[in-house]
Amino acid sequence: MMVEFDNIKAILAKYEEPLEEMAVSLDIQNKRDRIEELDRTMEEPGFWDNPEKSTLVVQESKSLKDVIERYEKLLGDREDMLVLIEISEEENDAESLPDIEESLKIFEEEYENLRIETLLSGDYDRDNAILTLHAGAGGTESCDWASMLCRMYQRWAEKRGFQVEMLDFLDGDEAGYKTVTLQINGENAYGYLKSEHGVHRLVRISPFNAAGKRQTSFVSCDVMPDIEDDIDIEIAPDDIRIDTYRSSGAGGQHINKTSSAIKITHYPTGIVVQCQNERSQHMNKDKAMQMLKAKLYMLKQQEQLEKASGIRGEVKDNGWGSQIRSYVMQPYTMVKDHRTSQEVSNVQGVMDGNIDPFINAYLAWINNAS
Repeated sequence: MMVEFDNIKAILAKYEEPLEEMAVSLDIQNKRDRIEELDRTMEEPGFWDNPEKSTLVVQESKSLKDVIERYEKLLGDREDMLVLIEISEEENDAESLPDIEESLKIFEEEYENLRIETLLSGDYDRDNAILTLHAGAGGTESCDWASMLCRMYQRWAEKRGFQVEMLDFLDGDEAGYKTVTLQINGENAYGYLKSEHGVHRLVRISPFNAAGKRQTSFVSCDVMPDIEDDIDIEIAPDDIRIDTYRSSGAGGQHINKTSSAIKITHYPTGIVVQCQNERSQHMNKDKAMQMLKAKLYMLKQQEQLEKASGIRGEVKDNGWGSQIRSYVMQPYTMVKDHRTSQEVSNVQGVMDGNIDPFINAYLAWINNAS
């Protein structure tokens, strides 16, 4: 039994230096200094008179404190395990081994999750994310696949405590969505979800095929940050067409009678953005223009990156040979990411929102590549 304890001690010893490096990566000391600064701000007279400003300050303070608490808990958990092992060895108590092994498993998972967050250092990684799914080759089957992916991302967001808004959707003719756009609000939402940008391929026995044959379907996923700052992107009035249409979501007679939804087409790039979620046509137009500017800005950055490094974009045609990830439900079950080779056999778990293994593998992959 002492051998098992020695093995765990050896594993924990290997984390000492990485934890010290993590404190530097997470900028723990500067975070503590910033919290003190925010605390002083919150004590100033009249601070609560401006709800919008005070909410942002409180949110920033909470976010910083959460990171520090998670880091300090890792340090504490590691120390507690070492102390418990020492006591167990002195008392020759083997009964504590299963609890220590379980604590080690949780510790390693939490360490990995926090380590991955240190890789989110992009300009807009901290921002909310706007995620759009487009059904591709496969007709009704692909529209159903789009709705399944939509649910997957909603479940993932819920597990993280993120908020989800449906900005726009177009129902399929028989089932699912031809296209659907979600805004996912939460700390580092874009940083995580940028890994999902690409074509997702489904292989299953289609419920819409009477012959019960296997069918392959494709859905493209486009992800961009919800950049709230004023982006320095000039859009000439002649370069865009703005269309209005009736919202298709719930909302009673007002939505049915009013063409408040907005669709903006950008001629030079072919980019199309749509929004029907806001309360008025004016608000939908502002949101759609914000989305267009963000998309053009990210496109410009991607072009500069490709020019500098000679790489090609990841998203190609929405069909064969261009997928980033495959989801196989028959004749076996497997989800595989073709960029990182990350595999998971529990397809249902993935569809229920357990996509963190793919996100973490992608972030580690692009960090190593850079």
